[in-house]
Amino acid sequence: MSAKHNVRLEVMNFLDPEVDSFLEKFLISPEKIWQPTDFLPDSHSDKFLEEVTELRELAKELPYDFWITLIGDTITEEALPTYESWVMEIEGVKNEERNGWSKWFRAWSAEENRHGDVLNKYLYLSGRINMREVEITTQYLISDGFDIGTSSDPYKNFVYTSFQELATYISHNRVSILAKDYGVPKLARMCKIIAGDEMRHHLAYCEFVKRIFEVDPSEMMLAYHYMLKLKIVMPAHFMRESGEPVGKAFELLSDSAQRLGIYTALDYVDIIRKLNKIWNIDKFESLTAEADKARDYIMGLPDRLERLAERIVVPKETPQIKWIYPL
Repeated sequence: MSAKHNVRLEVMNFLDPEVDSFLEKFLISPEKIWQPTDFLPDSHSDKFLEEVTELRELAKELPYDFWITLIGDTITEEALPTYESWVMEIEGVKNEERNGWSKWFRAWSAEENRHGDVLNKYLYLSGRINMREVEITTQYLISDGFDIGTSSDPYKNFVYTSFQELATYISHNRVSILAKDYGVPKLARMCKIIAGDEMRHHLAYCEFVKRIFEVDPSEMMLAYHYMLKLKIVMPAHFMRESGEPVGKAFELLSDSAQRLGIYTALDYVDIIRKLNKIWNIDKFESLTAEADKARDYIMGLPDRLERLAERIVVPKETPQIKWIYPL
C-alpha cells in the first residue's frame, strides 16, 4: 500500500468515531421516514381500483420526454446494488467489523432503496410503461456496472457522491415541479420527497469532504481536481435498451432531460460553483504547490465550462424508445 493510501486510511479511521453523529444528523429511522406505500394506492382499501384508475387517467396527460426522464430516474435508482457494492470497497470501510463507515453506507443504501421502489410501482400502475423493457434495462445496468474513476479512494468517492446527490436532487425536484404543472399532484409529492432525501444525503457527503479538508487539505484538493478534470459522469452512463449498445439509452435520457430543463449542462456547471462555495475552495492557505495549482484550475473551471455549455445543441426530435407504450 502506498504512502498516500496509508494517509487516506488514517484519515478515515480518525473520522470513523464521528460517523454515528452523522447517522443521527443526516439519516432518519425506518419507523419515522416515509415509505413507498405512503404515496401509492392502498391495496387493502376498497377504493384501491378507483385510485389506480385515477392514477392511470392522469398519467395519460404526461408527455413523452417527461416519461423518458422519469423512467431514467427510476432505473438509476433501481441500480442501487451496483452503488452499494462499490462504496463498500472504499478504503476505511470495514464491512466485516461493521465500523462507523460501513454502518453509514448500509443505512444510506437503505434510504436510497425506497426511491426506486416507489417509482417502479408508480410506473407499473400507470399503464403507460412497457415494464419488461424497463426491467431489461435495469438488469443490464446492474450487470454492466459503472466506472466513475474513483477506485477505492474515499476522497474521490466523497467528491463524487457530494456532486451526484445534488444532481439527483435537481432532477427529482424539477420532475416534481413539472408533474404538478401537468396536474399530477400525487406524483409531484412523491418526487418532491425523494428530492428531500437526496438533499440530506448531499449535505452529509459535503460534510465528510469538509472534515477531510480540515485534516488533509492538499490531498483532498488534488482529489477534487482529479474528479473535475476526469469529468463527473452520471451513475447510469452505461444505460441501454434491449438490443442497443451500452450507453445509448442514457444519451436519449440526457437529451430528454435537457429539452425539459430537468438536468442540463448548465446545472453541471452550477453544481461545481456550489461545491466550491460550500468547501470554501478559494480560502485555503498553506497548500502544497501542486494543490495550490489544482485549486486555481478548480476555481476557473465553471466559467470555462459555462461557455462550452451554452454552445451545446440538443436534438429537437424525441426518438421512439422501447420503455413507453404509444397512446
